[in-house]
Amino acid sequence: MNYSVGIVSLGCAKNRVDAEIMMHKLREGGYTLKSDPAMSDVALVNTCGFIESSKQESIDEILELIELKKEGKIKAIVVTGCLAQRYNSEIMKELSEVDAVIGIGENENICDVVERALNGEKTERFPDKELLPLDGKRVQSTPQSWAYLRVADGCDNCCTYCAIPLIRGRFRSRKIESIVEEAKNLAENGVKELNIIAQDPTRYGEDIYGKLMLPTLLKELCKIEKIKWIRLLYCYPDRITDELIDTIKNEEKIVKYIDLPLQHCNGEILSLMNRKGDKKSLSSLIQKIRKEIKDVVLRTTLIAGFPCETDENFEELCEFVDEMKFERLGCFAYSQEENTKAGEMENQIDEDTKNERAKIISEQQALIMENFCKNQVGKTLEVLVEGYDRYAECFFGRSVFDAPEVDPCVFFTAENKPKQGDFVNVKITDFLDCDLTGEMI
Repeated sequence: MNYSVGIVSLGCAKNRVDAEIMMHKLREGGYTLKSDPAMSDVALVNTCGFIESSKQESIDEILELIELKKEGKIKAIVVTGCLAQRYNSEIMKELSEVDAVIGIGENENICDVVERALNGEKTERFPDKELLPLDGKRVQSTPQSWAYLRVADGCDNCCTYCAIPLIRGRFRSRKIESIVEEAKNLAENGVKELNIIAQDPTRYGEDIYGKLMLPTLLKELCKIEKIKWIRLLYCYPDRITDELIDTIKNEEKIVKYIDLPLQHCNGEILSLMNRKGDKKSLSSLIQKIRKEIKDVVLRTTLIAGFPCETDENFEELCEFVDEMKFERLGCFAYSQEENTKAGEMENQIDEDTKNERAKIISEQQALIMENFCKNQVGKTLEVLVEGYDRYAECFFGRSVFDAPEVDPCVFFTAENKPKQGDFVNVKITDFLDCDLTGEMI
């Protein structure tokens, strides 16, 4: 009998790549893949376990699937991903209806796990997390025109608020040859935009080549003829070198967009986070980037309400946001996580204060983005078409300003209907909230 598997992948883009590798293994193993787990024999949940809200989302998803199993709509539930890696046997203890819980190091054997679940066997396996396959064929789950390209996994930065090293293990780079081969295959399948991801791409190559190799890798990727855009995500500020800046500046295919998660600007708070720098050094770095790379767009993420953050520390952060005028910014209330150094610190800040501070930064950023949008009116932008919005009755896509899934879109009208994956020129005529609007020319 040919069984079907429906995969729900939660959390970050790196988790999505894990899911895509498992999807290929399952398809090669003879299973039919379905996008809706409710319509499948086996539901596989690739969980996130990074912060409290993502853990709750994962648990809620599992609970919904348990109800479907009770109703006889699905036969088995398999749980993997970061939540499973972090809490392993606790999951089945609390949710006995789940048929298999495996750590990320067991993803390699996902076909065997699914087969056992279908045969009514309970499975719990938690091998070394670093057995997680980083290479391998994938079933692309993003639109055909763009994909994530993972260059490494794990992390050695050990920020005190973060459980990623605990969950994913030490930093591990892939070899350049493997990455380039995967990128070529993606390009042959229609991918035009590569989004470079890792927990810290700027550290790429240090573990296997003995030096920072991201610029070298990027230059090799730029040689792939059918790739038009290459976008850098999650770049650690300490390792934004002159060589990397020059590479971004001089390589036409690298979009002038850098995701630079800073978390804070106050030196004392950054030190408590086990991160380097302060307002002066970070401001200097940003000014340098803006000077060297014309029209660069910077995205950052910030944490509000970290333990010991005083009103003065927070005021400094507000001033920093106002001065730097990031084109893209997300601010999150600090999440106190067990088994992290920050989670055990004294002077934890109450939830209301954390949320209020995050809200203030977000409202401040909304005004900055409004001004950014105003400055785009009248300009013509190149846009990668993503689809047609039948409610808005217009097409939509992304410009170089916009990373997939996290940034705004460009909505536009067109007399000649473009196809998904086309690059078109759009004259910007207005904006709505943070989304630009215009017409294709």
